[in-house]
Amino acid sequence: MSKHLTILVPDMQAGPNTISCIIGAYHIFSGANNYRREHGQEPVFDIHLAGVASQSQFIKGMLQIMPQCNVADIKATDLIIIPAVAPDFKELAKENEPLVKFMIHQYKQGAELACMCTGAYLLASTGLLEQKSCSLHWNNANHFKALFPKVKVQTEKLITDENGIYTNGGGYSFLNLILYLVEKFYDRATAIYCSKVFQIDIDRHSQSDFVIFNGQKSHDDPVVQKAQQYIESYYYEKISFEALSRKYAVGRRNFDRRFVKATGNTPLEYLQRVKIEYAKKALESTRKTISEVMFEVGYADMKAFREIFRKITGISPLEYKKKYNRERAIS
Repeated sequence: MSKHLTILVPDMQAGPNTISCIIGAYHIFSGANNYRREHGQEPVFDIHLAGVASQSQFIKGMLQIMPQCNVADIKATDLIIIPAVAPDFKELAKENEPLVKFMIHQYKQGAELACMCTGAYLLASTGLLEQKSCSLHWNNANHFKALFPKVKVQTEKLITDENGIYTNGGGYSFLNLILYLVEKFYDRATAIYCSKVFQIDIDRHSQSDFVIFNGQKSHDDPVVQKAQQYIESYYYEKISFEALSRKYAVGRRNFDRRFVKATGNTPLEYLQRVKIEYAKKALESTRKTISEVMFEVGYADMKAFREIFRKITGISPLEYKKKYNRERAIS
């Protein structure tokens, strides 16, 4: 007997990637079902697009989707796919309240929930993400944390899987989440087939090397803002945080506490991220060697530089240069 898959079609609050998530999920799960049929097996999912309106418009009305049914008509489902929503999400729109109630009810009945990118906003509105891990686009992380402070945001991860709730990073990485779910609900062979047919890299686990660190500035602590400016101006020098805290007439422990509260990072972690962001830009756009870049951003120990670079980006400096620098200078 087939399981039931519900792909949600939100009304209003739709983002530019919403329709891609909906169509992509429908296309790949349908392909997985067809692969099963071709090999004499029953399809795993009976797939339905469900919404709260007879039709939903996307991309300023240029495209529209007509859901096959209303969520109120679905009595039970096994897996719910939540597409990306508008990134300027502030609060749940009344039009989508039925979707949230539907997710809560079905999860309590045993359904699993999978959200794509900013679909995390809709999922977090249910309260089901509190104290759970959540990945989403790195550019939305600070905004999301401010709205849902009880959710454990992990932008370095491409996919999280916790208690029947799945989340994933931004952009078109939702395709990796779909492959992950295909392997989980079908099997490895079907996931490999979908990976090859739809040309999606399988077994991608990190989105760290995609992150652009712009500094965590969405706070109103003037001391921390000044400290951030100082760090970003003199990142290549040896910075004493003891001296920096004295510079702004704040005790060291209080300085560290305020810095973490405002940015989510310790002063040292912030400095490391600033250094590595400058290193990444140099590796992307110049013919400088790894050693030259290391010295420019204030490191003298290659082993330490490599370890911190890998910790932040998920790959080594050389791998990063090979991936993003067209000229790939010898290091």
